[in-house]
Amino acid sequence: MSKLQVYQYPKCGTCRNAVKWLQSHGHELELHHIKEEPPKPEVLTELVRLSGLPLKKFFNTSGEVYKEMGLKDKLADMTEEEQIKLLSSNGMLIKRPVVTDGRKVTVGFKEDQYESVWG
Repeated sequence: MSKLQVYQYPKCGTCRNAVKWLQSHGHELELHHIKEEPPKPEVLTELVRLSGLPLKKFFNTSGEVYKEMGLKDKLADMTEEEQIKLLSSNGMLIKRPVVTDGRKVTVGFKEDQYESVWG
């Protein structure tokens, strides 16, 4: 079993639950503090590609930083490259946790999704 890269925020209950779930299923984890060590633009671009999700699914739309920056109205006018740079410059804008083995990616934590992808 390969080591999973997990972009997470240690104070986030959802992240802690995801990490516990992954560890309980025998996964070796490499934890990245999403605020201190957000993915670089090229890494984030690859994560989006591997996930098959639209870029907007990577935004933590319920987070304080997203709301404070008024991004709900601004994102539509930004290019994908600008959005990637924004996410990479402020990891608290990224929905978490982001988990990858280099072939597949999950964003957020739902047990049924984890069971089908990481179970």
